[in-house]
Amino acid sequence: MPFSLHQGDALSVLSTLPDNCVDSVITDPPYNSGGRTAKERTSRTARQKYTSGDAGHTLADFTGENMDQRSYGFWLTQIMTEAQRATRPGGTALLFTDWRQLPITTDAIQAAGWVWRGVLAWHKPAARPQKGRFTQNCEFIVWGSNGDMDGSRNEVYLPGLYSGSQPAGKKRQHITQKPVEVMRELVKISPPGGTVLDFCAGSGSTGVAALLEGRDFIGVEKTRHYAEIASDRLTEALRQTYSQDDFVLTA
Repeated sequence: MPFSLHQGDALSVLSTLPDNCVDSVITDPPYNSGGRTAKERTSRTARQKYTSGDAGHTLADFTGENMDQRSYGFWLTQIMTEAQRATRPGGTALLFTDWRQLPITTDAIQAAGWVWRGVLAWHKPAARPQKGRFTQNCEFIVWGSNGDMDGSRNEVYLPGLYSGSQPAGKKRQHITQKPVEVMRELVKISPPGGTVLDFCAGSGSTGVAALLEGRDFIGVEKTRHYAEIASDRLTEALRQTYSQDDFVLTA
């Protein structure tokens, strides 16, 4: 089965997955960032945090974006612990984050039992300049492994820096959507024919990338609106090589 997509709470769904069923966890969890103060981070919606007031789109909001620092660290540790159980020994985890949440993310992945392997950079060429300041045109990807890594399982050489702009116009279907061309490179950390898990699937970019690169995909998305978008995008990606009997969407 090339992909399964579950609409529901990530922690609840992950608890139903069998042990050692995925090769890589690649996910973009809500950053719970986007503010100078704790009040700004916990009282504003994702739309208010991550889209400008003059944005010419009406992208749907998503939940899970209003945790304080301790709550976020606890949640991320808890869910990454469950994700590790579902990951084969030697498998990998990649978590997107921003500069504010980089320390708590590196703490959480280690507290969950993963071996922290490093931090990758995602460069965003279209980031807005800031007069008198440095442009915030990088986000980060914390990565680790479930124990020791056997290089013979996946003989690939990957860079530590990725560059690509967030989709614009009609191609942008999620507030924090990641570019498929970047995700296609990241999913190569999973061995050919392996399975990629994204428990914050959003509009499905990780899954689209996985399918296009010959990997299977398990996705979880809490917001029904985005789960439906993800289902459509995953289905379209599959039409290139698979029949429609090869996938399932579960509620």
